[in-house]
Amino acid sequence: MDKKGVDILTLDVNKLIDMLNAALSEEWLAYYQYWIGAQLVEGPMRAEIEAELMEHATEELQHADRVAKRIIELDGTPVLNPSEWTKLSRCKYEAPSDPYVETVLDQNIRGERCAIQRYQEIAAYTDGKDYVTHTMATEILADEVEHEKDLNDFVVDINRLKKALKG
Repeated sequence: MDKKGVDILTLDVNKLIDMLNAALSEEWLAYYQYWIGAQLVEGPMRAEIEAELMEHATEELQHADRVAKRIIELDGTPVLNPSEWTKLSRCKYEAPSDPYVETVLDQNIRGERCAIQRYQEIAAYTDGKDYVTHTMATEILADEVEHEKDLNDFVVDINRLKKALKG
């Protein structure tokens, strides 16, 4: 390591690269989960939810890009084989075998909560030790929190709609 940006870090860079590769794997799985869910989703508010899922898929892909670039900046190698994603990921991919909107939303909410935990850990690990990664992690963390809120808002709306139809 002869890069000043790596040399100044006061943490275990290899551990950080491992954490980032886990996050990278989770981002790819989240991207696909959102994307395939958007293709298959059925039920009330389908058009709006499909658009939201596609927006989130695009943002997860942008996260993957940022994380991969940071791994390279740290002289690491981003995970090279998609077969490794599920091995490295703590956030599990949930296939939308039931494409009903509430099921798809619940699956993605669980994914977002896992991502929130991942980026909170990366932010805490890098706080005061690696400002570049810390900034990236907190920015992605904010996106993941927003995603969870967006999805929860749809769940609330669907529940209100169901209640109104009954009453």
